[in-house]
Amino acid sequence: MKNITIGVIAHVDHGKTTLVDQLLKQGGAFAAHQEVGNLIMDSNDQEKERGITIYAKNCSIKHNETIINIVDTPGHADFSSEVERVLRVVDTVLLLVDAQEGPMPQTRFVTQKAIELGLKPIVVINKIDKPAADPKSAIDKVYELFIELDASEEQLDFPIIYAIAKEGIAKKELEDQSNNLNPLFDTISERATEKDISKPFQALVYALDYSEYSGRIGIAKIVNGKVSKGENISLIQQNGEVQNGKISKLIKFQGNQQIDADSAENGDIVGIAGFKDVTIGTTFANQSNPKALPIIEIGKPTVSMVFSTNTSPFAGKEGKNVTSRTIYERLQKELETNVGLKVEQVEGSESYRVSGRGELHLAVLIETMRREGFELSVSKPNVIFREENGQKLEPIESLFISVPTEYSGTVIEKLNKRKAEMQNMGNKNNFTELEFIIPTRGLIGYNSEFIYDTHGEGIISHIFKEYAPYKGSISGRTNGVLISQCAGKALGYALNNLQERGTLFIKPATDVYEGMIIGKNARNEDLVVNPTKGKQLTNMRASGNDDGLQLEPPLIMTLEQALEFIDDDELVEVTPSSIRLRKKLLSENERKRVK
Repeated sequence: MKNITIGVIAHVDHGKTTLVDQLLKQGGAFAAHQEVGNLIMDSNDQEKERGITIYAKNCSIKHNETIINIVDTPGHADFSSEVERVLRVVDTVLLLVDAQEGPMPQTRFVTQKAIELGLKPIVVINKIDKPAADPKSAIDKVYELFIELDASEEQLDFPIIYAIAKEGIAKKELEDQSNNLNPLFDTISERATEKDISKPFQALVYALDYSEYSGRIGIAKIVNGKVSKGENISLIQQNGEVQNGKISKLIKFQGNQQIDADSAENGDIVGIAGFKDVTIGTTFANQSNPKALPIIEIGKPTVSMVFSTNTSPFAGKEGKNVTSRTIYERLQKELETNVGLKVEQVEGSESYRVSGRGELHLAVLIETMRREGFELSVSKPNVIFREENGQKLEPIESLFISVPTEYSGTVIEKLNKRKAEMQNMGNKNNFTELEFIIPTRGLIGYNSEFIYDTHGEGIISHIFKEYAPYKGSISGRTNGVLISQCAGKALGYALNNLQERGTLFIKPATDVYEGMIIGKNARNEDLVVNPTKGKQLTNMRASGNDDGLQLEPPLIMTLEQALEFIDDDELVEVTPSSIRLRKKLLSENERKRVK
Protein backbone atom coordinates (compact mmCIF):
# COMPACT_ATOMS: atom_id res chain seq x y z
CA MET A 1 0.00 0.00 0.00
CA LYS A 2 1.40 3.38 -1.02
CA ASN A 3 1.03 6.49 1.11
CA ILE A 4 1.25 10.26 0.52
CA THR A 5 0.44 13.41 2.52
CA ILE A 6 -0.54 16.51 0.56
CA GLY A 7 -1.05 20.11 1.66
CA VAL A 8 -3.57 22.27 -0.20
CA ILE A 9 -2.49 25.90 -0.44
CA ALA A 10 -4.18 28.81 -2.18
CA HIS A 11 -5.20 32.43 -1.89
CA VAL A 12 -8.46 33.25 -0.09
CA ASP A 13 -11.52 32.45 -2.24
CA HIS A 14 -9.68 30.51 -4.96
CA GLY A 15 -11.72 27.37 -4.22
CA LYS A 16 -9.40 25.50 -1.88
CA THR A 17 -11.97 24.27 0.63
CA THR A 18 -14.41 23.48 -2.19
CA LEU A 19 -11.79 21.29 -3.86
CA VAL A 20 -11.10 19.46 -0.58
CA ASP A 21 -14.86 18.85 -0.21
CA GLN A 22 -14.94 17.21 -3.64
CA LEU A 23 -11.80 15.14 -2.96
CA LEU A 24 -13.50 13.78 0.17
CA LYS A 25 -16.78 13.05 -1.60
CA GLN A 26 -15.18 11.33 -4.60
CA GLY A 27 -12.52 9.66 -2.46
CA GLY A 28 -15.12 7.53 -0.68
CA ALA A 29 -14.97 9.38 2.64
CA PHE A 30 -18.76 9.12 3.01
CA ALA A 31 -21.27 6.32 2.64
CA ALA A 32 -23.67 6.46 -0.32
CA HIS A 33 -26.65 7.17 1.94
CA GLN A 34 -24.81 9.83 3.98
CA GLU A 35 -25.98 13.42 3.55
CA VAL A 36 -23.00 15.73 3.14
CA GLY A 37 -23.01 19.53 2.96
CA ASN A 38 -20.36 21.96 1.80
CA LEU A 39 -17.30 23.37 3.61
CA ILE A 40 -16.78 19.97 5.25
CA MET A 41 -13.31 20.81 6.54
CA ASP A 42 -14.24 24.34 7.71
CA SER A 43 -15.91 22.99 10.85
CA ASN A 44 -15.24 26.02 13.05
CA ASP A 45 -18.15 28.51 13.30
CA GLN A 46 -15.96 31.49 12.43
CA GLU A 47 -14.57 29.68 9.38
CA LYS A 48 -18.09 29.15 8.06
CA GLU A 49 -19.12 32.74 8.79
CA ARG A 50 -16.00 34.38 7.35
CA GLY A 51 -15.67 31.98 4.43
CA ILE A 52 -11.97 31.36 5.12
CA THR A 53 -9.88 28.54 6.57
CA ILE A 54 -8.35 29.53 9.91
CA TYR A 55 -7.14 26.27 11.42
CA ALA A 56 -5.19 23.56 9.59
CA LYS A 57 -7.08 20.26 9.58
CA ASN A 58 -6.41 16.82 8.15
CA CYS A 59 -8.37 13.93 6.71
CA SER A 60 -7.60 10.72 4.84
CA ILE A 61 -9.03 9.04 1.74
CA LYS A 62 -8.11 6.02 -0.38
CA HIS A 63 -7.71 5.98 -4.17
CA ASN A 64 -7.05 2.54 -5.67
CA GLU A 65 -4.01 1.29 -3.72
CA THR A 66 -2.95 4.69 -2.38
CA ILE A 67 -3.81 6.27 0.97
CA ILE A 68 -3.95 10.06 0.54
CA ASN A 69 -3.70 12.19 3.67
CA ILE A 70 -5.00 15.72 2.98
CA VAL A 71 -4.09 18.76 5.06
CA ASP A 72 -6.27 21.84 4.44
CA THR A 73 -4.22 24.93 5.26
CA PRO A 74 -5.26 28.57 5.81
CA GLY A 75 -4.90 30.94 2.86
CA HIS A 76 -4.69 34.19 4.87
CA ALA A 77 -1.21 35.46 5.80
CA ASP A 78 -2.34 36.22 9.38
CA PHE A 79 -2.56 32.45 9.95
CA SER A 80 0.83 31.72 8.45
CA SER A 81 1.95 30.01 11.67
CA GLU A 82 -0.58 27.26 10.88
CA VAL A 83 0.85 26.96 7.37
CA GLU A 84 4.51 26.81 8.40
CA ARG A 85 4.12 23.84 10.73
CA VAL A 86 1.85 21.92 8.35
CA LEU A 87 4.26 22.16 5.43
CA ARG A 88 6.85 20.32 7.52
CA VAL A 89 4.81 17.13 7.47
CA VAL A 90 3.58 16.98 3.86
CA ASP A 91 5.18 15.15 0.91
CA THR A 92 3.85 17.52 -1.75
CA VAL A 93 1.46 20.44 -2.16
CA LEU A 94 -1.46 21.22 -4.42
CA LEU A 95 -1.00 24.84 -5.45
CA LEU A 96 -4.48 26.02 -6.34
CA VAL A 97 -4.61 29.07 -8.66
CA ASP A 98 -7.61 30.97 -9.99
CA ALA A 99 -7.64 30.80 -13.82
CA GLN A 100 -8.59 34.48 -14.04
CA GLU A 101 -6.54 36.07 -11.24
CA GLY A 102 -3.43 33.89 -11.30
CA PRO A 103 -1.24 33.42 -8.19
CA MET A 104 -2.01 36.07 -5.57
CA PRO A 105 0.21 37.54 -2.81
CA GLN A 106 -0.70 35.14 -0.05
CA THR A 107 -0.23 32.26 -2.49
CA ARG A 108 3.28 33.60 -2.90
CA PHE A 109 3.94 33.48 0.85
CA VAL A 110 2.95 29.82 1.26
CA THR A 111 4.55 28.76 -2.02
CA GLN A 112 7.84 30.32 -0.94
CA LYS A 113 7.76 28.26 2.27
CA ALA A 114 7.00 25.08 0.28
CA ILE A 115 9.85 25.72 -2.19
CA GLU A 116 12.31 26.46 0.62
CA LEU A 117 11.44 23.04 2.09
CA GLY A 118 12.15 21.36 -1.27
CA LEU A 119 8.54 20.31 -1.93
CA LYS A 120 7.53 19.70 -5.56
CA PRO A 121 4.10 21.26 -6.17
CA ILE A 122 1.24 20.02 -8.31
CA VAL A 123 -0.37 23.10 -9.90
CA VAL A 124 -4.18 23.12 -10.16
CA ILE A 125 -5.66 25.86 -12.35
CA ASN A 126 -9.17 26.23 -10.93
CA LYS A 127 -12.34 27.99 -12.16
CA ILE A 128 -11.53 27.42 -15.84
CA ASP A 129 -15.26 27.90 -16.53
CA LYS A 130 -15.12 31.62 -15.59
CA PRO A 131 -16.03 33.91 -18.52
CA ALA A 132 -12.77 35.84 -18.07
CA ALA A 133 -10.64 32.76 -17.32
CA ASP A 134 -7.18 32.77 -18.93
CA PRO A 135 -5.47 29.49 -17.93
CA LYS A 136 -2.43 30.08 -20.16
CA SER A 137 -1.74 33.47 -18.56
CA ALA A 138 -2.24 31.95 -15.07
CA ILE A 139 0.34 29.23 -15.84
CA ASP A 140 2.82 31.83 -17.15
CA LYS A 141 2.42 33.77 -13.90
CA VAL A 142 3.04 30.58 -11.88
CA TYR A 143 6.29 30.03 -13.80
CA GLU A 144 7.31 33.65 -13.17
CA LEU A 145 6.53 33.24 -9.48
CA PHE A 146 8.57 30.03 -9.18
CA ILE A 147 11.54 31.65 -10.92
CA GLU A 148 11.34 34.65 -8.55
CA LEU A 149 11.33 32.25 -5.61
CA ASP A 150 14.48 30.45 -6.86
CA ALA A 151 12.70 27.16 -7.52
CA SER A 152 14.89 24.28 -8.68
CA GLU A 153 14.59 22.75 -12.14
CA GLU A 154 12.70 19.80 -10.62
CA GLN A 155 10.25 22.15 -8.93
CA LEU A 156 9.75 24.09 -12.18
CA ASP A 157 8.84 20.85 -13.96
CA PHE A 158 5.44 20.72 -12.22
CA PRO A 159 2.39 18.80 -13.49
CA ILE A 160 -0.65 20.94 -14.36
CA ILE A 161 -4.27 20.00 -13.68
CA TYR A 162 -7.21 22.09 -14.93
CA ALA A 163 -10.25 22.04 -12.64
CA ILE A 164 -13.77 23.22 -11.92
CA ALA A 165 -13.72 22.45 -8.19
CA LYS A 166 -17.37 23.29 -7.49
CA GLU A 167 -18.44 20.64 -10.04
CA GLY A 168 -15.79 18.11 -9.01
CA ILE A 169 -14.11 18.07 -12.43
CA ALA A 170 -10.39 17.81 -13.23
CA LYS A 171 -8.52 17.25 -16.51
CA LYS A 172 -4.89 17.06 -17.66
CA GLU A 173 -5.53 19.05 -20.85
CA LEU A 174 -8.10 21.78 -21.40
CA GLU A 175 -9.69 19.96 -24.32
CA ASP A 176 -10.07 16.66 -22.39
CA GLN A 177 -13.53 15.39 -21.46
CA SER A 178 -14.01 14.65 -17.75
CA ASN A 179 -16.77 14.44 -15.16
CA ASN A 180 -14.70 13.61 -12.05
CA LEU A 181 -11.42 14.25 -10.23
CA ASN A 182 -9.66 11.04 -11.35
CA PRO A 183 -6.95 12.91 -13.32
CA LEU A 184 -6.02 14.75 -10.11
CA PHE A 185 -6.18 11.56 -8.02
CA ASP A 186 -3.90 9.82 -10.53
CA THR A 187 -1.38 12.68 -10.51
CA ILE A 188 -1.25 12.62 -6.70
CA SER A 189 -0.90 8.82 -6.63
CA GLU A 190 2.11 9.02 -8.96
CA ARG A 191 3.94 10.91 -6.20
CA ALA A 192 3.12 8.29 -3.52
CA THR A 193 5.85 5.98 -2.19
CA GLU A 194 5.96 2.52 -0.65
CA LYS A 195 6.08 2.40 3.14
CA ASP A 196 9.46 1.78 4.77
CA ILE A 197 9.02 0.50 8.32
CA SER A 198 12.57 -0.73 8.86
CA LYS A 199 13.88 2.40 10.58
CA PRO A 200 13.31 3.24 14.30
CA PHE A 201 9.99 4.97 15.01
CA GLN A 202 9.87 8.78 14.72
CA ALA A 203 6.85 11.09 14.43
CA LEU A 204 6.69 14.90 14.34
CA VAL A 205 3.86 16.60 16.30
CA TYR A 206 2.35 19.44 14.25
CA ALA A 207 -1.07 19.91 15.91
CA LEU A 208 -2.86 19.24 19.19
CA ASP A 209 -6.26 17.92 20.18
CA TYR A 210 -7.93 17.27 23.52
CA SER A 211 -10.29 14.62 24.86
CA GLU A 212 -11.96 14.54 28.28
CA TYR A 213 -11.18 10.82 28.47
CA SER A 214 -7.67 10.72 26.97
CA GLY A 215 -6.33 14.18 27.82
CA ARG A 216 -4.03 15.97 25.43
CA ILE A 217 -3.49 14.30 22.06
CA GLY A 218 -0.52 15.00 19.78
CA ILE A 219 -1.41 14.92 16.07
CA ALA A 220 1.75 13.70 14.33
CA LYS A 221 3.11 12.52 10.99
CA ILE A 222 5.01 9.21 11.29
CA VAL A 223 8.27 9.92 9.47
CA ASN A 224 9.99 6.58 10.13
CA GLY A 225 9.06 3.11 11.39
CA LYS A 226 5.84 1.88 12.94
CA VAL A 227 4.08 2.08 16.31
CA SER A 228 1.35 0.22 18.23
CA LYS A 229 -1.22 1.09 20.88
CA GLY A 230 0.15 0.34 24.36
CA GLU A 231 3.77 0.61 23.21
CA ASN A 232 6.35 2.38 25.38
CA ILE A 233 7.87 5.33 23.48
CA SER A 234 9.71 8.59 24.20
CA LEU A 235 8.65 12.21 23.84
CA ILE A 236 11.53 14.57 22.98
CA GLN A 237 10.91 18.22 23.87
CA GLN A 238 12.34 21.07 21.78
CA ASN A 239 14.96 21.73 24.49
CA GLY A 240 16.18 18.12 24.16
CA GLU A 241 14.51 16.80 27.34
CA VAL A 242 13.32 13.18 26.96
CA GLN A 243 10.20 11.84 28.69
CA ASN A 244 9.23 8.17 28.56
CA GLY A 245 5.64 7.00 28.51
CA LYS A 246 3.05 4.63 27.09
CA ILE A 247 0.56 5.16 24.25
CA SER A 248 -2.86 5.04 25.90
CA LYS A 249 -4.76 5.73 22.69
CA LEU A 250 -3.81 5.62 19.01
CA ILE A 251 -6.02 7.44 16.49
CA LYS A 252 -6.12 7.31 12.71
CA PHE A 253 -8.14 9.45 10.31
CA GLN A 254 -10.70 7.99 7.94
CA GLY A 255 -12.41 10.60 5.78
CA ASN A 256 -12.83 13.48 8.21
CA GLN A 257 -13.54 11.14 11.14
CA GLN A 258 -11.22 9.88 13.88
CA ILE A 259 -11.07 6.12 14.47
CA ASP A 260 -9.25 4.04 17.10
CA ALA A 261 -6.32 2.04 15.73
CA ASP A 262 -4.10 -0.76 17.00
CA SER A 263 -1.06 0.17 14.91
CA ALA A 264 0.23 2.73 12.38
CA GLU A 265 3.16 2.94 10.00
CA ASN A 266 5.49 5.32 8.20
CA GLY A 267 3.49 7.95 6.29
CA ASP A 268 0.37 7.79 8.47
CA ILE A 269 -1.04 10.81 10.28
CA VAL A 270 -2.00 9.73 13.80
CA GLY A 271 -3.19 11.04 17.13
CA ILE A 272 -1.19 9.79 20.13
CA ALA A 273 -2.48 10.13 23.71
CA GLY A 274 -0.67 9.35 26.95
CA PHE A 275 1.73 12.32 27.23
CA LYS A 276 0.42 15.39 29.07
CA ASP A 277 3.43 17.55 28.11
CA VAL A 278 3.18 17.03 24.35
CA THR A 279 3.43 20.31 22.41
CA ILE A 280 3.74 21.34 18.77
CA GLY A 281 7.22 20.67 17.41
CA THR A 282 8.03 17.80 19.78
CA THR A 283 9.04 14.34 18.51
CA PHE A 284 7.63 10.94 19.42
CA ALA A 285 10.46 8.39 19.08
CA ASN A 286 11.59 4.85 19.71
CA GLN A 287 12.39 4.49 23.43
CA SER A 288 15.61 2.51 22.91
CA ASN A 289 17.05 5.07 20.47
CA PRO A 290 15.24 8.43 20.92
CA LYS A 291 16.28 10.92 18.24
CA ALA A 292 14.53 14.26 17.62
CA LEU A 293 13.34 15.44 14.22
CA PRO A 294 14.17 19.00 13.04
CA ILE A 295 12.35 21.65 15.08
CA ILE A 296 9.45 23.52 13.45
CA GLU A 297 10.48 27.18 13.24
CA ILE A 298 7.69 29.74 13.32
CA GLY A 299 7.95 33.39 12.24
CA LYS A 300 7.72 35.91 15.07
CA PRO A 301 4.65 38.11 15.77
CA THR A 302 4.48 41.61 14.27
CA VAL A 303 1.36 43.10 15.95
CA SER A 304 0.31 43.26 19.62
CA MET A 305 -2.68 44.31 21.72
CA VAL A 306 -3.20 44.61 25.46
CA PHE A 307 -5.93 42.37 26.91
CA SER A 308 -7.31 43.40 30.29
CA THR A 309 -10.38 42.91 32.45
CA ASN A 310 -13.51 44.86 31.61
CA THR A 311 -13.58 47.86 33.98
CA SER A 312 -16.61 49.66 32.55
CA PRO A 313 -19.75 50.25 34.67
CA PHE A 314 -21.36 47.34 32.76
CA ALA A 315 -18.66 44.85 33.81
CA GLY A 316 -20.00 41.40 34.70
CA LYS A 317 -23.52 42.00 33.34
CA GLU A 318 -23.18 39.98 30.14
CA GLY A 319 -20.27 37.55 30.60
CA LYS A 320 -19.40 34.74 32.99
CA ASN A 321 -15.58 34.78 32.63
CA VAL A 322 -14.61 38.25 33.78
CA THR A 323 -11.55 38.02 36.05
CA SER A 324 -7.91 38.56 35.18
CA ARG A 325 -7.14 34.99 36.28
CA THR A 326 -9.65 33.39 33.91
CA ILE A 327 -8.41 35.55 31.01
CA TYR A 328 -4.82 34.51 31.75
CA GLU A 329 -5.73 30.83 31.96
CA ARG A 330 -7.59 31.03 28.64
CA LEU A 331 -4.61 32.71 26.95
CA GLN A 332 -2.27 30.04 28.31
CA LYS A 333 -4.55 27.36 26.92
CA GLU A 334 -4.50 29.08 23.53
CA LEU A 335 -0.69 29.02 23.52
CA GLU A 336 -0.77 25.22 23.50
CA THR A 337 -2.20 25.10 19.98
CA ASN A 338 -1.80 28.63 18.53
CA VAL A 339 1.93 28.58 17.85
CA GLY A 340 2.02 32.05 16.23
CA LEU A 341 0.86 33.69 19.47
CA LYS A 342 2.89 35.23 22.31
CA VAL A 343 1.56 36.32 25.73
CA GLU A 344 3.38 38.54 28.26
CA GLN A 345 2.13 40.18 31.45
CA VAL A 346 2.27 43.98 31.37
CA GLU A 347 4.58 45.00 34.21
CA GLY A 348 2.80 46.38 37.26
CA SER A 349 -0.70 45.43 36.09
CA GLU A 350 -3.08 42.54 35.59
CA SER A 351 -3.13 43.12 31.82
CA TYR A 352 -1.51 40.94 29.15
CA ARG A 353 0.23 41.93 25.96
CA VAL A 354 -0.87 39.45 23.29
CA SER A 355 1.17 39.39 20.09
CA GLY A 356 0.27 37.74 16.80
CA ARG A 357 0.82 37.73 13.05
CA GLY A 358 -1.77 40.39 12.25
CA GLU A 359 -5.02 42.09 13.25
CA LEU A 360 -7.18 39.23 11.97
CA HIS A 361 -5.11 36.65 13.83
CA LEU A 362 -5.85 38.42 17.14
CA ALA A 363 -9.45 39.32 16.22
CA VAL A 364 -10.27 35.63 15.70
CA LEU A 365 -8.93 34.84 19.19
CA ILE A 366 -10.97 37.68 20.76
CA GLU A 367 -14.12 36.56 18.92
CA THR A 368 -13.56 32.98 20.10
CA MET A 369 -13.19 34.15 23.71
CA ARG A 370 -16.36 36.27 23.67
CA ARG A 371 -18.31 33.29 22.33
CA GLU A 372 -17.00 31.29 25.28
CA GLY A 373 -18.48 33.82 27.72
CA PHE A 374 -15.48 36.09 28.31
CA GLU A 375 -15.63 39.82 28.99
CA LEU A 376 -12.49 41.84 28.36
CA SER A 377 -11.10 45.15 27.15
CA VAL A 378 -8.59 45.30 24.30
CA SER A 379 -6.37 48.15 23.17
CA LYS A 380 -5.54 49.47 19.72
CA PRO A 381 -3.31 47.10 17.70
CA ASN A 382 0.31 48.28 17.69
CA VAL A 383 3.24 47.00 15.67
CA ILE A 384 6.23 45.41 17.38
CA PHE A 385 9.45 47.39 16.86
CA ARG A 386 12.96 45.99 17.07
CA GLU A 387 16.33 47.58 17.66
CA GLU A 388 19.51 46.40 15.94
CA ASN A 389 22.89 48.14 16.18
CA GLY A 390 21.20 51.17 17.73
CA GLN A 391 18.74 51.52 14.84
CA LYS A 392 14.96 51.33 15.27
CA LEU A 393 13.36 48.80 12.92
CA GLU A 394 9.71 48.20 12.09
CA PRO A 395 7.80 45.48 10.17
CA ILE A 396 7.24 46.17 6.48
CA GLU A 397 4.55 44.51 4.33
CA SER A 398 4.22 43.81 0.62
CA LEU A 399 0.81 45.20 -0.34
CA PHE A 400 -1.08 44.09 -3.45
CA ILE A 401 -4.21 45.89 -4.65
CA SER A 402 -6.58 45.35 -7.57
CA VAL A 403 -9.06 48.21 -7.91
CA PRO A 404 -11.40 49.67 -10.56
CA THR A 405 -9.29 52.23 -12.44
CA GLU A 406 -11.65 55.11 -11.54
CA TYR A 407 -10.79 54.69 -7.83
CA SER A 408 -7.03 54.12 -8.20
CA GLY A 409 -6.11 57.80 -7.74
CA THR A 410 -7.85 57.96 -4.35
CA VAL A 411 -6.19 54.73 -3.20
CA ILE A 412 -2.71 55.89 -4.24
CA GLU A 413 -3.19 59.27 -2.51
CA LYS A 414 -4.34 57.65 0.75
CA LEU A 415 -1.49 55.12 0.74
CA ASN A 416 1.14 57.80 0.09
CA LYS A 417 0.06 59.46 3.34
CA ARG A 418 0.62 56.11 5.06
CA LYS A 419 4.27 55.95 3.88
CA ALA A 420 3.59 53.41 1.12
CA GLU A 421 6.11 53.20 -1.73
CA MET A 422 4.78 52.03 -5.09
CA GLN A 423 6.71 49.18 -6.71
CA ASN A 424 4.58 48.26 -9.72
CA MET A 425 1.46 49.46 -11.53
CA GLY A 426 -0.48 47.83 -14.37
CA ASN A 427 -3.90 47.73 -16.00
CA LYS A 428 -6.10 44.77 -16.88
CA ASN A 429 -9.80 44.69 -17.85
CA ASN A 430 -10.55 48.20 -16.45
CA PHE A 431 -8.82 47.30 -13.19
CA THR A 432 -5.58 48.84 -11.95
CA GLU A 433 -3.18 46.45 -10.21
CA LEU A 434 -0.88 48.13 -7.69
CA GLU A 435 2.02 46.81 -5.66
CA PHE A 436 3.48 48.71 -2.69
CA ILE A 437 5.78 48.20 0.23
CA ILE A 438 4.29 49.80 3.33
CA PRO A 439 4.94 49.85 7.09
CA THR A 440 2.57 47.54 8.96
CA ARG A 441 1.56 50.66 10.92
CA GLY A 442 0.23 52.16 7.70
CA LEU A 443 -2.18 49.27 7.20
CA ILE A 444 -3.73 49.39 10.66
CA GLY A 445 -7.15 50.95 10.26
CA TYR A 446 -6.97 51.12 6.46
CA ASN A 447 -9.17 48.17 5.46
CA SER A 448 -12.53 49.87 6.18
CA GLU A 449 -11.33 53.04 4.47
CA PHE A 450 -10.30 51.01 1.41
CA ILE A 451 -13.71 49.33 1.17
CA TYR A 452 -15.43 52.73 1.34
CA ASP A 453 -13.10 54.37 -1.20
CA THR A 454 -13.50 51.53 -3.73
CA HIS A 455 -17.24 51.01 -3.14
CA GLY A 456 -16.50 47.43 -2.11
CA GLU A 457 -15.08 46.52 -5.53
CA GLY A 458 -11.37 46.53 -4.64
CA ILE A 459 -9.25 43.55 -3.60
CA ILE A 460 -6.50 44.09 -1.03
CA SER A 461 -3.99 41.61 0.40
CA HIS A 462 -0.64 41.86 2.11
CA ILE A 463 2.14 39.70 3.50
CA PHE A 464 5.04 40.39 5.86
CA LYS A 465 8.23 41.24 3.96
CA GLU A 466 10.94 42.22 6.41
CA TYR A 467 12.02 44.48 9.26
CA ALA A 468 13.41 47.78 7.91
CA PRO A 469 14.46 51.17 9.35
CA TYR A 470 11.67 53.21 10.94
CA LYS A 471 9.80 55.22 8.27
CA GLY A 472 8.75 58.17 10.45
CA SER A 473 5.40 59.24 11.89
CA ILE A 474 2.14 58.31 10.17
CA SER A 475 -0.99 60.37 10.75
CA GLY A 476 -3.73 58.41 12.48
CA ARG A 477 -7.47 58.90 12.64
CA THR A 478 -8.52 62.38 11.51
CA ASN A 479 -11.92 62.41 13.24
CA GLY A 480 -12.66 62.90 16.91
CA VAL A 481 -15.40 61.00 18.75
CA LEU A 482 -18.67 61.75 20.52
CA ILE A 483 -18.36 60.75 24.19
CA SER A 484 -21.25 60.25 26.59
CA GLN A 485 -21.01 62.53 29.63
CA CYS A 486 -23.40 60.50 31.79
CA ALA A 487 -25.07 57.11 32.32
CA GLY A 488 -28.58 56.19 31.32
CA LYS A 489 -30.64 55.23 28.27
CA ALA A 490 -30.09 57.05 25.00
CA LEU A 491 -33.18 58.97 23.86
CA GLY A 492 -34.30 59.57 20.29
CA TYR A 493 -34.71 63.31 20.94
CA ALA A 494 -31.05 63.67 22.02
CA LEU A 495 -29.71 61.45 19.21
CA ASN A 496 -31.69 63.45 16.64
CA ASN A 497 -29.76 66.55 17.66
CA LEU A 498 -26.42 64.73 17.93
CA GLN A 499 -26.54 63.14 14.48
CA GLU A 500 -25.87 66.57 13.01
CA ARG A 501 -22.46 66.45 14.72
CA GLY A 502 -21.31 63.20 13.08
CA THR A 503 -22.05 59.48 12.68
CA LEU A 504 -23.77 57.69 15.58
CA PHE A 505 -22.84 54.19 16.80
CA ILE A 506 -25.95 53.65 18.94
CA LYS A 507 -29.73 53.72 18.60
CA PRO A 508 -32.48 54.93 20.98
CA ALA A 509 -32.87 52.93 24.23
CA THR A 510 -29.20 51.85 24.19
CA ASP A 511 -27.69 51.81 27.68
CA VAL A 512 -24.71 54.17 27.91
CA TYR A 513 -22.21 55.21 30.59
CA GLU A 514 -19.85 58.12 31.16
CA GLY A 515 -16.81 57.83 28.89
CA MET A 516 -18.52 55.51 26.39
CA ILE A 517 -17.96 56.46 22.73
CA ILE A 518 -21.33 56.79 21.02
CA GLY A 519 -20.30 58.19 17.63
CA LYS A 520 -17.69 59.68 15.31
CA ASN A 521 -17.38 63.45 15.33
CA ALA A 522 -17.40 65.19 11.95
CA ARG A 523 -14.55 67.37 13.23
CA ASN A 524 -11.11 66.30 14.42
CA GLU A 525 -11.63 66.93 18.15
CA ASP A 526 -13.45 64.84 20.78
CA LEU A 527 -16.81 66.17 21.92
CA VAL A 528 -18.54 65.31 25.21
CA VAL A 529 -22.31 65.07 24.73
CA ASN A 530 -25.46 64.00 26.57
CA PRO A 531 -27.33 61.24 24.67
CA THR A 532 -29.86 60.86 27.51
CA LYS A 533 -31.19 64.42 27.35
CA GLY A 534 -34.98 64.49 26.98
CA LYS A 535 -37.21 67.22 25.62
CA GLN A 536 -38.34 69.74 28.22
CA LEU A 537 -42.13 69.49 28.36
CA THR A 538 -44.32 72.59 28.39
CA ASN A 539 -47.93 73.34 27.48
CA MET A 540 -46.76 73.92 23.91
CA ARG A 541 -44.38 70.90 23.64
CA ALA A 542 -45.87 67.49 24.33
CA SER A 543 -43.91 64.27 24.72
CA GLY A 544 -45.75 62.56 21.88
CA ASN A 545 -44.39 64.88 19.19
CA ASP A 546 -41.15 62.86 18.91
CA ASP A 547 -42.86 60.39 16.58
CA GLY A 548 -41.73 62.38 13.56
CA LEU A 549 -37.99 62.16 14.33
CA GLN A 550 -35.90 61.05 11.35
CA LEU A 551 -32.87 59.21 12.74
CA GLU A 552 -30.17 57.92 10.42
CA PRO A 553 -29.40 54.19 10.92
CA PRO A 554 -26.44 53.91 13.34
CA LEU A 555 -23.09 52.46 12.29
CA ILE A 556 -22.92 49.15 14.18
CA MET A 557 -19.26 48.13 14.14
CA THR A 558 -17.94 44.60 13.90
CA LEU A 559 -15.06 43.61 16.17
CA GLU A 560 -12.49 44.14 13.39
CA GLN A 561 -13.94 47.56 12.51
CA ALA A 562 -13.85 48.61 16.15
CA LEU A 563 -10.20 47.54 16.52
CA GLU A 564 -9.31 49.49 13.38
CA PHE A 565 -11.18 52.59 14.55
CA ILE A 566 -9.95 53.18 18.11
CA ASP A 567 -7.08 55.48 19.02
CA ASP A 568 -4.29 55.05 21.59
CA ASP A 569 -6.40 56.47 24.44
CA GLU A 570 -9.39 54.22 23.72
CA LEU A 571 -10.45 50.61 24.26
CA VAL A 572 -12.86 48.11 22.77
CA GLU A 573 -15.11 46.56 25.41
CA VAL A 574 -15.87 43.00 24.31
CA THR A 575 -18.65 40.91 25.89
CA PRO A 576 -20.62 37.86 24.67
CA SER A 577 -23.43 40.11 23.43
CA SER A 578 -21.89 43.56 22.84
CA ILE A 579 -19.03 45.43 21.20
CA ARG A 580 -18.63 48.88 22.79
CA LEU A 581 -16.04 51.61 22.34
CA ARG A 582 -14.84 53.65 25.30
CA LYS A 583 -12.13 55.99 26.51
CA LYS A 584 -9.46 54.44 28.75
CA LEU A 585 -10.19 57.20 31.28
CA LEU A 586 -13.97 57.37 31.65
CA SER A 587 -14.15 60.62 33.62
CA GLU A 588 -13.98 63.87 31.65
CA ASN A 589 -12.09 65.51 34.52
CA GLU A 590 -9.46 62.74 34.51
CA ARG A 591 -8.95 63.10 30.76
CA LYS A 592 -8.53 66.87 31.10
CA ARG A 593 -6.04 66.42 33.95
CA VAL A 594 -3.90 63.99 31.91
CA LYS A 595 -4.08 66.16 28.81
